[in-house]
Amino acid sequence: MISGALQIAGLLLGGLGMIGTFAVTGMPQWRVSAFIENNIIVFETIWEGLWMHCIRQANIRMQCKVYDSVLALSPDLQASRGLMCAGSVLSFLAFLVATVGMKCTRCRQSGWPTKGYILLAAGLLFILSGTTALVPICWVANTIIRDFYNPVVNVAQKRELGEALYLGWVAAFCLLAAGAIFCCFCRCCEKTRSYNYSVPPQHLPLNQPLHGATESAYSKSQYV
Repeated sequence: MISGALQIAGLLLGGLGMIGTFAVTGMPQWRVSAFIENNIIVFETIWEGLWMHCIRQANIRMQCKVYDSVLALSPDLQASRGLMCAGSVLSFLAFLVATVGMKCTRCRQSGWPTKGYILLAAGLLFILSGTTALVPICWVANTIIRDFYNPVVNVAQKRELGEALYLGWVAAFCLLAAGAIFCCFCRCCEKTRSYNYSVPPQHLPLNQPLHGATESAYSKSQYV
């Protein structure tokens, strides 16, 4: 029962991480305009994402435009596109593999040891997808913080951390936690199977008489 609960918890964390990774990849709130010093245009908010940038005016109207060229993006956003797409695909594959390896899932000619290896593969895929998604998020966050405290950068060009980055950290943590649960679960099952090994009992052949019966028959023959 405990093993089933751990599998369900790992699958739920992996599913949340997968959904979060897909959402972060499409969200435009990676970079948000900062209202500091002389930048007092508070009725207009600028969002910059991986695929588009949006302008929101006084919480009434929002206009978004897709980037005309990938080369116009900064190097961190260019690399983040590919890494986030790879992380999304890996998280989806990990979720499918974990679903197949669940204890409650029945497959033809698949025993429990085979499902253990399937869960191990799912755990490794979850860890790989979480790491792949975590790298671009931390890279973009580092660039934003570095430019924010750089006095050479114009105030109008400084940005703050957007909601997508915070959601990305949570999604990456869920993916890593799901991978750790599945890997540790498979390892614990391997130890349990090795400890439960027992030597089969030795049975005497059917045609071999018992020692006690032989002695009683010998004693009777002496008295006769």
